Amino acid sequence: MSLKKLSEELIVRPGKKVNLSKYDPRNTFGFEEKDIANKILEHNQKRLEELQYLLFASNSHSLLIILQGMDAAGKDGTIRHVMHGINPRICNVASFRLPTYEETAHDFLWRIHKVVPPRGEIGIFNRSHYEDVLAVRVHNIAPKSVWSNRYWQINDFERMLSENNTKILKFFLHVSKEEQKRRLQERIDDPSKNWKINPTDLKERQLWSEYTQAFEDAISKCNTKRAPWYIIPADKKWFRNLAISQIIIETIESLDLKFPKPVFDPKGIKVK
Repeated sequence: MSLKKLSEELIVRPGKKVNLSKYDPRNTFGFEEKDIANKILEHNQKRLEELQYLLFASNSHSLLIILQGMDAAGKDGTIRHVMHGINPRICNVASFRLPTYEETAHDFLWRIHKVVPPRGEIGIFNRSHYEDVLAVRVHNIAPKSVWSNRYWQINDFERMLSENNTKILKFFLHVSKEEQKRRLQERIDDPSKNWKINPTDLKERQLWSEYTQAFEDAISKCNTKRAPWYIIPADKKWFRNLAISQIIIETIESLDLKFPKPVFDPKGIKVK
């Protein structure tokens, strides 16, 4: 399969009811050589660096990347590898944990909107507003009458961002239960990774089915042409990185950004 067709295979079509059991977390869509994939990733990293510069210079759009997935699906690894080499001054990563007292005194999107990237910049959400229809639902933090309304509120919010030139990409990192087990055990066995494991991670693992259903509903109900979901097979880290980097590049290129014209004629000017 060509790189250009990869995004077409991974995007979720609007109106489709998602059943994650139909998606293979180990699928690499014909890309079988890790070394070749890593070379493509290196090229994509350089291209993304160029496109970030153009995005900043044009100052007409922003890019919001949303990463969701089960524990150990690879959200941090995706950020580290895919965004390697970009300018951190114009790229912000936000991670959403339990809301603070101030945040709970506002609507659930208040803390999200505050960190949406401004024009010219890239924003990355490691987890996001979708936690309010995922963890909140699974743990009964709010009644169904509350979280069920959040699907259309999220759609309205994302539509508003899109209409104000924030391009949204949403990636669900689809990891298998077996691969999650291996990664969690690795964190336990490797002293240098002990800090990454928490007993609550093991308790969350027991709720795999509940989280799967919550993810399926979130992807199905909050998937629009303006803010599409991509289901990324994430058992193979190298394929995950390749796929996401390619989709980001194609998305920025589709904006047809231009460098702004100078306010003066630079021809003939020499710096003395």
